[in-house]
Parts: sequence; C-alpha cells; structure tokens
Amino acid sequence: MFERFTTAARAAVVGAQEEARELGHQHIGTEHVLIAMLRDETGPTARLLHERGVDAATVRADVLRLIGVIEPPDLSFTDADAEDAAALKAIGIDLDKVRAAIEESFGAGALRLPRPAPKKRGFFGKLYASGGHIPFSPRAKKVLELSLREAIRLHQNFIAPEHLLLGMLREGDGLAARILADHGADFDALRGELERSLKDHAA
Repeated sequence: MFERFTTAARAAVVGAQEEARELGHQHIGTEHVLIAMLRDETGPTARLLHERGVDAATVRADVLRLIGVIEPPDLSFTDADAEDAAALKAIGIDLDKVRAAIEESFGAGALRLPRPAPKKRGFFGKLYASGGHIPFSPRAKKVLELSLREAIRLHQNFIAPEHLLLGMLREGDGLAARILADHGADFDALRGELERSLKDHAA
C-alpha cells in the first residue's frame, strides 16, 4: 500500500508522527495527519482548507484545546530515591562514586539504556529513526485504508494527500473530521473539490 503514496502523502505520514511526538501523544491520530498535511501550504489539500479558514496552526490549537499536551514523566530523583541513596551510603555504597567509576571505565553515559534498534526498513524506517515509533490509532489506520479505497474508487494508482483527506471525510468520526465540522466545512462540497483536484493531478 505505502509504495503508492506520493512524496507529499509520505511527508504527511512522517509529519504526523512528529506532531504526535511534539504533543506527547502516545498514538498518531487523524488530527496529527491533518496538521501534517496542512503544514505543506503549497499543496492542493492545504489550499482547499485554507479557503475554509483551516490551517495547521488552527488545527493544532484545536487539538491543544481538546486533548492538550501530555508532558513526559519526570525522571528526576525523588525524595524516595534520595532516601535509597542515603541508605546505601550508610552501608558504604556511594552511588555517585559507583557511577563515576563505571563512566571512567566504560565511558560517559554507560549507564543509559540503549535505544532499541529500528524494526522496519524502507519508508517507515524513517519513522523509527526519528526518535522512536509511535503507533497509529485504530481510527487513523482506518483512514489510511479508506484513502486506498478512495484511490481505487477514482481509478488512480497513487495515494496523495487529497486521498488521505477523502479517507478522513469518509470515516467521519475522527478528531480531524470533528475539527473540520466545527469550522463549518461542507463535507460534500469538499469531496467534490478534492476529486476535481485529483483528476487534474492525474491528467
């Protein structure tokens, strides 16, 4: 399926992971894909949505309002960690000295856990290499599947951002569709314009 994605559609998928990571979200949702598509302001999908008052900043603000930013856990030492270190020191074990000795022997950062090796190569290898894989939500996976169905319905052998947006509109219940509806987007009119854009693209 992913070999059919145009460069712009691939950029939207990769950008969706970046958006999810920046917001601290554990899954890539339809809203992250929508933000990523809108970041390419020269693309036909972004232009169509800009005409309706929807851009990347607007959608991101809506996502922040509806979901928020999820802060990463605080990994700094707690009082309990300090108590544990004090207890070990009482029996002759100084954690700072142990850490220094290990780093002197094995190098700085030797106690840090290694990053897991990438599991996939090719297109999605870029996702893994960019700071760890974030999975797609079931709804976002459905949108990707529907984008393929839209391409087949239109007798096109490629998947562009317009197909992704058609998939979002067809799925209809994701956060991206909700945000578009909140901004007054007429789904039927938008579908028609997306299909015309795709026919021009294929010509």
